Amino acid sequence: MNIADIASKNANPGHAPSWYAASANDRRLRPILQGETSADVCVIGAGFTGISAALELAERGFSVVVLEGERIGYGASGRNGGQIVNGYSRDLETIAKRYGPEKASKLAAMSLEGGNIIRERVAKYAIDCHLVDGGFFAAFTDKQMREMADHRAHWQARGHAGLDMVSKADVGKYVRSGRYAGGMIDRFGGHIHPLNLVLGEAAAVESLGGRIFESSRVTGVDQGPSPVVRTRTGSVRAKYVLVCGNAYLGELLPEIGGRMMPVSSQVLATEPLEAGLIETLLPANYCVEDANYVLDYYRRTADNRLLYGGGIGYGGQDPKDLTAVIRPNMLKTFPQLAKVKIDYAWSGNFALTLTRIPHMGRLSDTVYFSHGDSGHGVTTTHLLGKILGEAVAGHAERYDVWSSLPNLPFLGGKTFRVPFTMIGAWWYGLRDRLGL
Repeated sequence: MNIADIASKNANPGHAPSWYAASANDRRLRPILQGETSADVCVIGAGFTGISAALELAERGFSVVVLEGERIGYGASGRNGGQIVNGYSRDLETIAKRYGPEKASKLAAMSLEGGNIIRERVAKYAIDCHLVDGGFFAAFTDKQMREMADHRAHWQARGHAGLDMVSKADVGKYVRSGRYAGGMIDRFGGHIHPLNLVLGEAAAVESLGGRIFESSRVTGVDQGPSPVVRTRTGSVRAKYVLVCGNAYLGELLPEIGGRMMPVSSQVLATEPLEAGLIETLLPANYCVEDANYVLDYYRRTADNRLLYGGGIGYGGQDPKDLTAVIRPNMLKTFPQLAKVKIDYAWSGNFALTLTRIPHMGRLSDTVYFSHGDSGHGVTTTHLLGKILGEAVAGHAERYDVWSSLPNLPFLGGKTFRVPFTMIGAWWYGLRDRLGL
């Protein structure tokens, strides 16, 4: 099925033509901002970071306005693989070497919180997003198995008791594929329908008095003691502004946008499979990601599809035929799906930093930002959104930890960041293929 055919099926205008958009629980169009208004806090971006921050603030009694240029969950928050993966895009050992043991311990203490926030909000606000517990990390080589065992030891030393190594003989309990040498399960991992999660959280914001405006792209931010956020048709005067645009921030604030790079990932969803078949492929209903540098990730959906993702496009560039990129990898894992139809294929951008660690800080005393979750956004965005809310409420201890981490510009600036990053990715991809 080509993209034109898929787009014609999209009954949720303004979203990517994904399975998520087609199966969204809430398709209401929020109003466009018209004229002038005010709030304690104006949040730019209605993805996980912005909505997480807005919900934290609304629960604390702040008046909140959220401005979204497209639809709630339009970007990576509504298009990702839907996997609850704990930790960060760099392991705790690397973080300790870079930033010292004290900061590493503080980040480790927060590393499971993102998943906990999701589960708490799903329960508190009765969000129907197909939450399922359990994740599996698949290793191709004995070297990757040794690395996983080392990571497990570091995690356990910091109190993460949910990890267990899986031998090659036991891989079939989680995924029936002959590709893997073993792996590791995370009982605190899991998977969700990400668009329904962010829509449910947005509805919770509104239930507490928050206002969300869609199709209201921000055109400028007047910084100062009483900042004003402007769109083409209106403005919001606020005490604080939270910039949560991530990979879709564009050129709005070049001083922070230049510190991250949009990167695309591609996802497909098969037609619904017979229950017996999908249960054979993924018996425990855990989500799976492999241990390669450019990794594949996949899981079952609530309607028995296989959702399979991977690929990478630095600079946010997409291949012309998304299915042609992802389907061959899917068939390497599950060759028995050769005749299965692909019903949906889509892509989305996430924000990558050079350090692969999120970038959080302030542009002024009243304008805060957070972006660059670097592929671990489902959990990290929930954590950092909450921390932004804490900082506005006067509890900046955890914010100070994150904002103190150095953020580095990409080599070659915007002009050469893509080719330089591609060279690095090629090298690590070669190491994966050679088993080095």
